[in-house]
Amino acid sequence: MSPLAVEPDHLVVAAQTLAQGCDWVEERLGFRPQPGGAHVAMGTHNALLSLGLRFYLEVIAVDPDGVKPLRPRWFDLDEPRMRAALAEGPQLVHWVARTADLAAAVARVPALGLATPMTRGDFAWRITIPGDGHRPGRGLVPTLIQWADARHPSDHLPDRGLRLALVAGEHPEPAAVRADLAALGLSETLKVTYARSPRLAAMIRTPRGVATL
Repeated sequence: MSPLAVEPDHLVVAAQTLAQGCDWVEERLGFRPQPGGAHVAMGTHNALLSLGLRFYLEVIAVDPDGVKPLRPRWFDLDEPRMRAALAEGPQLVHWVARTADLAAAVARVPALGLATPMTRGDFAWRITIPGDGHRPGRGLVPTLIQWADARHPSDHLPDRGLRLALVAGEHPEPAAVRADLAALGLSETLKVTYARSPRLAAMIRTPRGVATL
């Protein structure tokens, strides 16, 4: 297969409420994510924190003022196990990678789901969302995004000096996850080892040292 141009775009921290998620990130990284906006079609809203050039951290939660969508929300936010986990506290649940050829990427990994148009404020993009809203690879295989133009949400976020040092994962079936990552050209981006339960972890360099999410 010819190589795909796929690169990390952002990390996803989920929380019961946006305030709880921002508190959790601020406690660990020393800076508070700033309000992003609402995803009307998904009934969620977010806050963002720069992790460097064209890379950021997203805190996402169900929007209490939003309308519940007719389909399951993305990132497993309607899934009972996820709801139970977030009741215990926010956590890093997923990551998103961007590409300029979403159709080719989905053809290689159909489990990513359908390329779905989405907007937030004046940003527009297409993003892969499985019909049942689950995270591919239980959060280890990235959701893919293709931005509508050259603009990126990180362009106007203050640079706090935060940088990704390492991202790694654990999964009960690591070979399957590794195969999907390889198909997307991301084998060197995320290393996956065996564990009984899936887990995604990121080490972030901060002005006060390295923090783990």
